[in-house]
Amino acid sequence: MIDDLSRMRSDARDNRERLLDAARALFRADGLNVPMREIARRAEVGPATLYRHFATKQELVAGAFADQLRACRAIVDEGCADPDPWRGFCLVIEKICELHTRDRGFTEAFMSTLPAASVAASRAHTLSAAAGLARRAQRAGRLRPDFVIDDLVLVLMANKGFRDIPEQARVAASRRLAGLVIQAFEAGPAHSALPPAVALAAAVQSVG
Repeated sequence: MIDDLSRMRSDARDNRERLLDAARALFRADGLNVPMREIARRAEVGPATLYRHFATKQELVAGAFADQLRACRAIVDEGCADPDPWRGFCLVIEKICELHTRDRGFTEAFMSTLPAASVAASRAHTLSAAAGLARRAQRAGRLRPDFVIDDLVLVLMANKGFRDIPEQARVAASRRLAGLVIQAFEAGPAHSALPPAVALAAAVQSVG
């Protein structure tokens, strides 16, 4: 009896991992619009097994991208811990762009207006901490004074555009974009005034 229960628990764990592996692969390739039945098919389990483990797609998305969510928070925390706020800010831009460009599905999950609670919490932490770091860099005179946190969301949206090119070129392009963006964000007398900012951060969080 104990062996039977242990085997059942082991089978349930295996099914869960197969579902997460299938979801990660499909989300990475095709984005978040992949049907739940296709994920179950790829994992070689029935739809009932899928819904027993993940009642909604939001729950499945949160489980599939748990590692990336932790990495995102760690990047921002690392940047905020740097005693040089400009250097920390640059690190955040570089690493966040690379993290997002490696996985199409993660960017869609992060920017979704209907995220799981853990995704919404991670996004709120990332944007709040990055905004605080940006204010410190502005006070230090290194970050242009008209930067707003919506500009970071704008960068992530632009970075998402690389998803249709091969991964090696995608990462290189993301690094190039990060370098150009950092130069554009650095305070300097030659900068002209920017057009008005768009409230992108509020838009992606309005429903989350």
